Amino acid sequence: MPPPSAALSAVYTGSFDPITLGHLDVIERASRIFGSLIVGVGINPDKQPLFAVEERVALVRAATAHLPNVRAAPFAGLSVVFVREQGAAVMLRGVRSLTDIEAEFTMTLANRKLDPDIETVFLMSAAEYSHISSSLLKQITPLADDRALARFVPLPVVRALRTKLAGAIE
Repeated sequence: MPPPSAALSAVYTGSFDPITLGHLDVIERASRIFGSLIVGVGINPDKQPLFAVEERVALVRAATAHLPNVRAAPFAGLSVVFVREQGAAVMLRGVRSLTDIEAEFTMTLANRKLDPDIETVFLMSAAEYSHISSSLLKQITPLADDRALARFVPLPVVRALRTKLAGAIE
């Protein structure tokens, strides 16, 4: 008999611009906890994305292809609305640092007001990934070789970063 959590679906929302090994670590661990995991690739109006939402969804799908109970989907608007539309009652959040926890605490309180039936679950990324951010990736991509870059992002993202940033440099 599967554990009770196997019946639960969770939604992990974020901009994933692009998906990193830190994100993938959280996704892989969550895929062992929840029966299904939907990665919601959203639009953050406060950020200028490097990749279009369709590209980010494709990169998440490529990076998670080995996980049969994980799927990726784009969304716009409030995360809690997307979670509810997916038929889930659990919102997964990955945290890297104390700074993330402070911001996530505020967002969780707001989400609880918007939909008190959705529970937020936090997973810490592994320590070796806690420093990875999209701004760091933009800085190191032009300087690092593919092997070094693969220490930060899944292989499909290495190629996508090379292509995207090569076009920006020219």
